[in-house]
Amino acid sequence: MADDAPGQPGPAVPDAVRAVLVRLAAEVLSTVEPADVPATLRQVQRFAPRRRASAGALPLWSALESDAAFRARVARVWAGARPDVAARLGRGSPLEQGDDGVPAEAGSAASSPGAEPPAPTGDATGAHVAAAPLDVAVGAWLLRPAGWADVVAEAAGELAGEPAGGDPEGALAGALDALRQAEDRATVLTAQLGEARARAGRAEEDAAALRREQRRLRSDADRARSEARRAATEAEDVLARATAARAAADEALETAHALRRTAEAERAQVRQEARVARDLAGVRVRLLLDTLVDAGQGLRAELALPPVGDRPADLVGTPAPAPAERATSRGRAASDPALLDELLALPHAHLVVDGYNVSKAAWPSLSLAEQRRRLVDALANVAGRTGAEITCCFDGQEGPRPSGGGTRGVRVLFSVGEIADDLIRRLVGAEPRGRVVVVVTSDRQVADDVEAAGARVVPSATLVARVARL
Repeated sequence: MADDAPGQPGPAVPDAVRAVLVRLAAEVLSTVEPADVPATLRQVQRFAPRRRASAGALPLWSALESDAAFRARVARVWAGARPDVAARLGRGSPLEQGDDGVPAEAGSAASSPGAEPPAPTGDATGAHVAAAPLDVAVGAWLLRPAGWADVVAEAAGELAGEPAGGDPEGALAGALDALRQAEDRATVLTAQLGEARARAGRAEEDAAALRREQRRLRSDADRARSEARRAATEAEDVLARATAARAAADEALETAHALRRTAEAERAQVRQEARVARDLAGVRVRLLLDTLVDAGQGLRAELALPPVGDRPADLVGTPAPAPAERATSRGRAASDPALLDELLALPHAHLVVDGYNVSKAAWPSLSLAEQRRRLVDALANVAGRTGAEITCCFDGQEGPRPSGGGTRGVRVLFSVGEIADDLIRRLVGAEPRGRVVVVVTSDRQVADDVEAAGARVVPSATLVARVARL
C-alpha cells in the first residue's frame, strides 16, 4: 500500500464511512482467533456480537487506525466481499453502475472471507467515478492505494454535497448511520460512566475500609499508649520498691558488720579473761602444792616421826585380796576431752581405740567403710598433735589389705577369728605395768577388764568430742 506513512494524520473520515468501517471491524473480530486478537480489542471480543459495533466503537476505530495488521485483515474481508470494486480501485478504472446508481458488482457474492484480494496497482483517483461514494471511501481507506487520501477526501465531499431529495435512501442511511454512531457513543459513554461509578464505588469502599483501618489503628495506638503509661507506672513502682529493698539491705548489712565487730571484741575480751583465769588457776595450784609440801614437811618435823620399821603387811596375819589398782582421773570427769589430752600428754602414752564402738557413735548414718576412713583420719590428726602411739581395732577382716598395715601414725588392726574386744584385751595385757595405756570404749565389760589390767578407760563420747574440736 502507498501513502501510509506512520504518524502522518489521515484525511477527515465522514461519520457514515466511519460507521461502516466500525461495523466491518466488529464482524471481522468475531472470526479472529483469541491469540491473534490485538490487546486493545480483547475486552471488546468478549461483548455480544450485536453489541460489539456499538459498545466497542472507539476501541475498534483506534485499532483500525493504529494497528496495520488488523486493518489489513479487515481489508482482505472487504475485498473478498467486493472484488470488482477492489480491483477497479487498484487499477484506477471507473466502475459501471446499474439503473439505480449502485455498482453491479456491489451486491454480488464474494469469495471466502479469508481470500486475498488482488494487489492494488496504479492510481485510484478515477475509480470512484462510477462507484458509490460510500463504498469507494471505505475501500480506499482500507486498501490505501496510491492517492487514497485524495479519494477519501473527494468521496467525503460528494457525501456531504448530495441533495436530500437526490438520494433519499443514501440520506436516510447516512442519518441512520449518524444515529447509530450517536447511539454507539452514548453506549460507550454509558459503559464508561458505569465503570467510573463502579470505580467510584470501589474507591468509596476502599476509603471506608481505610477509615475503619485508621480508626482501628488509632484505637490500637491509644491502647498501646495506655499500656505504655501503665507499664511505666509499674516500672516506677518496682524501681521504688527495689530502691527501698536495697536501702534496707544496706542497713541490715551495716548492722551485721557492727554486730560482727562487737562479737569479735567480745571474743577477744573472753580470750583475755580465759588467759587470765588460766594463769590464776596455775598460780593457785602452785601455791596450793607449795602449801601442801610445806605443811607435810612441817608436820613431819613437828611430829618427829621415827623411821618406819614395820609394814602394814606385817601387821596383818592373812591379808585380804585387795582390788586392782585403778588410775585416777586427776580430778576431771571421764567425759571431759581435756582428760584425754592430759593422758596422751604423759610420756610414752598408748591410745587403744575400739573402732566401731566409736565410729557408730560419731557417724551412725554412714557406711562402715566411710566410718573407718573418717575415724582413722581423725586419729592420724590426734597422733600428729600429741605424738602418742595409737592403735585402732575393728571387727572382721578388711580384705586384701594386710590387717597390720599402718596409716599415717595410726596402727589399724582387724580381728581375725575373734572379736575386737578380745583383741583389745590382748593388746592391754601385752603392755608392761606402769606404761600409760588409754582405752577408748563404751563397752562396760571391756572397760572393767582393761581397768583390771592397769589401763585407763575413756568413754567413746570423749574421743568424739575431742575429734570434733580438731
